[in-house]
Amino acid sequence: MWGGRFSGKPAELMQAINVSIGFDRRLADQDLAGSRAHAGMLLKQGVISSEDAAAILGGLDTIAGEIAAGTFPFRDEFEDIHMNVEARLRELIGPAAGRLHTARSRNDQVALDFRMWVRDACDRTTAQIRALQTALLAKAEAHADAVMPGFTHLQPAQPVTFGHHLMAYVEMFGRDASRFVDARTRMNESPLGAAALAGSPFPIDRHMTAGTLGFDRPTANSLDSVADRDFALESLAAASVCAIHLSRLAEEIVIWMTPQFGFIRLSDAFTTGSSIMPQKKNPDAAELVRAKVGRLLGSFTQLSVVMKGLPLTYSKDMQEDKVPTFEAFDALELSLLAMAGMVADLEPDRERMAAAAGAGYSTATDLADWLVRTLNMPFRDAHHVTGAAVKRAEELGVGLPDLPLADLQALDPRITAAIYDVLTPEASVASRVSYGGTAPDQVRAQIKRWKEALA
Repeated sequence: MWGGRFSGKPAELMQAINVSIGFDRRLADQDLAGSRAHAGMLLKQGVISSEDAAAILGGLDTIAGEIAAGTFPFRDEFEDIHMNVEARLRELIGPAAGRLHTARSRNDQVALDFRMWVRDACDRTTAQIRALQTALLAKAEAHADAVMPGFTHLQPAQPVTFGHHLMAYVEMFGRDASRFVDARTRMNESPLGAAALAGSPFPIDRHMTAGTLGFDRPTANSLDSVADRDFALESLAAASVCAIHLSRLAEEIVIWMTPQFGFIRLSDAFTTGSSIMPQKKNPDAAELVRAKVGRLLGSFTQLSVVMKGLPLTYSKDMQEDKVPTFEAFDALELSLLAMAGMVADLEPDRERMAAAAGAGYSTATDLADWLVRTLNMPFRDAHHVTGAAVKRAEELGVGLPDLPLADLQALDPRITAAIYDVLTPEASVASRVSYGGTAPDQVRAQIKRWKEALA
């Protein structure tokens, strides 16, 4: 394509490092859509004839059919998806194919194709996050009143409900979805027509091509149009945060599956066995989701390093933007699907969780709150009395609900038997009625809010 300037062929090593068709063939649909829009605009603006436009559009349809059928001849000699399509178009329709590149460069072409691919990936990912949230909502609704331990420092803290715990992840993934929506809004400007870097002398209509391709508007600066990869960086940042949330939930599934916890069961569909230990049932799907965050963080770092020192506008370094982005979204989409499947599949052991909910003196805060509410004791004093009560319970080897009233009254004689009404995990959970709290009615209210939002 640049034979007029070059008389020799690239060295084999140059060809090996330069060729990108092995991975950027994934941009074929976007490349064809961009070319159709560009050809239609060139026709409307009188830059190409109706005969050439018809031939170009017909040839592009043929190429789309070949790609769909798996018969398209992808060739390394043409480097990338753009030149593979152009070369095949020339084979199909002859010299008219050369008119398609009028007022367009590979610089704005790849910026367009990649932006459209990332936009589509954000849409897919948002839908998959919503599917995961729906699975979490269904499980949370079924177990809105199932008592379990709440943890800080992975130590028993206060009782919560299983539904409330799952709803925490609904909130996290809701923020993840909003980040992809925000990123999509910012990237929804078309770089097509910026050409190599300076714009075009032809009477093109960039607003027309932008509208045809579903963009809100064309980009406003031709230099930025071809140099920008913020849209990929921002999407990878959102993907990384989402992967961190997936990894946290996966870690909890792994912990909950251990015999020491025994809070949930997963079926054979999302577990594997051992080649030597017949008793094993391993939560491998969760472990693999937990590990994927490394790949996503690596992809974000990789593209950040590629972009950090590049002068305006396009440099060949930017060819390295696609592989980490493709790999990151592949990993994230698989992880989201796997997690949605695991959430739908898991079943909590309500009795086991309820028994564990009272461990570690988890209702100590309820005791302190009772002292404040009933005896009008300053909270810091109530905290001290409660600490002494926990210490006494440890000495006797009993839980707070079983601590004799005489021992409590030795700490403060105003304490009555009514205090036992707040010392069970069930009573503790039921009392947390503040907005966003773990009381079952509050959990159900949040489930209703989210179901309406997702509908």
